[in-house]
Amino acid sequence: MELLTTIERPDTWQAMRTRFVWPEPVQFNIAEMACARWARAEPERRALTYLRPDGDVRDYTYIQLARASRRLANVLLGHGIKRGDRVAVLLPQTPETVLTHLACYRIGAIVVPLFTLFGEDGLKFRLEDAGCAAVVTDGANLEKVLNIRNDLTHLREIFSIDGREGGVYGFWQELGKASDTEVMADTTLDDPAFISYTSGTTGPPKGALHGHRVVLGHLPGVEMHHEFMPQKGDCLWTPADWAWMGGLTNVMLPALMLGVPLVAHRMLKFDPEQAFAVMRNLGVRNTFLPPTALKLMRQVTGAQAGHLRTVASGGEALGAGLLDWGKSVFKREINEFYGQTECNLVLSNCAKVMAPKPGSMGKPVPGHDVAVIDSQGNPLAPGEEGEIAIKRPDPVMFLNYWNAPEKTSDKFIGNWMRTGDEGVMDGDGYFHFVARSDDVITSSGYRIGPSEVEDCLVTHEDVLMAGVVGVPDPVRTELVKAFVVLQPGASQEDIETRLIDHVRTRLSPHVAPRLVEITDALPMTATGKVMRRELKTRSVG
Repeated sequence: MELLTTIERPDTWQAMRTRFVWPEPVQFNIAEMACARWARAEPERRALTYLRPDGDVRDYTYIQLARASRRLANVLLGHGIKRGDRVAVLLPQTPETVLTHLACYRIGAIVVPLFTLFGEDGLKFRLEDAGCAAVVTDGANLEKVLNIRNDLTHLREIFSIDGREGGVYGFWQELGKASDTEVMADTTLDDPAFISYTSGTTGPPKGALHGHRVVLGHLPGVEMHHEFMPQKGDCLWTPADWAWMGGLTNVMLPALMLGVPLVAHRMLKFDPEQAFAVMRNLGVRNTFLPPTALKLMRQVTGAQAGHLRTVASGGEALGAGLLDWGKSVFKREINEFYGQTECNLVLSNCAKVMAPKPGSMGKPVPGHDVAVIDSQGNPLAPGEEGEIAIKRPDPVMFLNYWNAPEKTSDKFIGNWMRTGDEGVMDGDGYFHFVARSDDVITSSGYRIGPSEVEDCLVTHEDVLMAGVVGVPDPVRTELVKAFVVLQPGASQEDIETRLIDHVRTRLSPHVAPRLVEITDALPMTATGKVMRRELKTRSVG
């Protein structure tokens, strides 16, 4: 069967760029390209290997995924879910996550991937903002959904993969009753596929709406940092959650589309020794390891993973020391890449055709036009510092922010999509990150908006005001630090612990402050905004 590989394999980056042409199919559906066509051509081909939390391993073929996703598509249709409706997926790395994505794409519904660590407040905002008609979750997360169900004006159906109970449908019980009649919406490249929520410095999280084209758009970047995947024996895994763009569009969907076996295993808490064991025991040859994972894995004495063919990383610069460690343990270069939720995987290294530079995010992936621009949207010369930007149209670029046309407009200057990242391009065409032009915190590979954390803190009865910033950390890049002004007469006993637990429970553990400083006042602008830069300066001295 013809693969959707989009990059020829010449010897130089420039040759790849010159020869590249985007395919432009009239119709394009992720479920068709990532599952159905494989099921017709090679039905018994291995699509997925699932390592359960209890240690059991099960393989799934493309025909199994196709049949089950057809049944689920018919289940959703039978429950009144139609084209354009939003369906939330609140699950870790499981086969049911894959099936829900495929089933939704089959009927033209829009998936809303949600991180399982989100608390009730974090879930409520996203589910209500997206207007989700259904949620697919598991027993571990069901209670959170039930607790906020009455606050969600659009939610009609809840499915649990762990069985039915009062007012909740059993995922597998419903599939067992459903027809496996073929269902495939006639979507185009620009029809909406999913909403990925991203954090900003002001206001609530924004939902980046992506079209079916986004997976096709990711293939050149995946092929670059995995050095011309697919190759015989390739098998792909990441510890990154599939609810985020890195896990979803760099790993889960491209693996299925390229016919590369996908390993599903999400640890409750990242264990570096277990990560090495998963890759060794399940025959993983290709992996995306976020920088924080690599830093933790570096602490494992005597670890070796020379069986890997490719190792990719992105989210923050690794530095020469970590790259050297990776070369000694993996016996190959780590290919760094760059992107963001709104326009992912547009810069990449590829050791097969270009020598990596420590601290560099690589060069523009074939098919993507990236530049460093000034405040007026003019591309700058090599060596000049400015804002990294991507030129539209681009298939990995978001369609718009859900329910936020003004924020969509603000993201662009002319035909350049602004990333908010300051950077510089050197004389050889490599891009280097300098700093964020806003206050988004990068911690353990997650982008965290301080506004959402501040809003949560001030809901605590003892808090009057809060300001949140990121402070440097050698392992996590940044730690979330909260400066808090207490209500008059508030008790300070165990206040730091109580406030951290408040955010962990209400929002998510991954955004909760690790440091809390009680202060008498916060630096404010004349219009009443917290001056976060001053707080950051105070933190780092």
